[in-house]
Amino acid sequence: MKKTIMLFALAGFTTLTFAQKKKTTTAASISFDATTLLDALPKAENKTVVASINPKTGDVAFESIVKSFTFSNPMMQDHFNSAKWLDSEKYPKATFKGKITNLAAVNFAKDGTYNATVAGDLSLHGATKPVNTTATIVVKGKEVKTTTDFTIKLSDYAVEGGAIAGGKVATDPKIIVVANFK
Repeated sequence: MKKTIMLFALAGFTTLTFAQKKKTTTAASISFDATTLLDALPKAENKTVVASINPKTGDVAFESIVKSFTFSNPMMQDHFNSAKWLDSEKYPKATFKGKITNLAAVNFAKDGTYNATVAGDLSLHGATKPVNTTATIVVKGKEVKTTTDFTIKLSDYAVEGGAIAGGKVATDPKIIVVANFK
């Protein structure tokens, strides 16, 4: 009987300890969708994003190399990285650092789907602006999957250009971030 109790206590401690450790992944992804009614641009996608989440503190972060965004059309990728757009030579990274503001609503030690609110700062193209969004956090065993989407105003980050002014590129693209932590 003592052995059984000890095993259950150890299993509970292991689960709780795992749920409190910072998790990091290099397999997160970001989609950048700037399509408009005038032009159905292909979405940019980056599948080599570094992301972290700390279940104990609620800290969340991601970092993306701008040149790692890919398009089905290579010309679009050249424009995206050019000095007129995101200028990936001068500003090679995009980062987000924030916190889950309703951390008590997320139980990282119990399987389930949780709605989280996140507040933080997005740095892109040499500018840093606050972002508030919601996220879905799915806990299953020792894995955590986070998904969020939000829009940004390109003008807030000093991203301008003829295609934006001409209505071919959305002034407020949708950003989708997905991270799987194992």
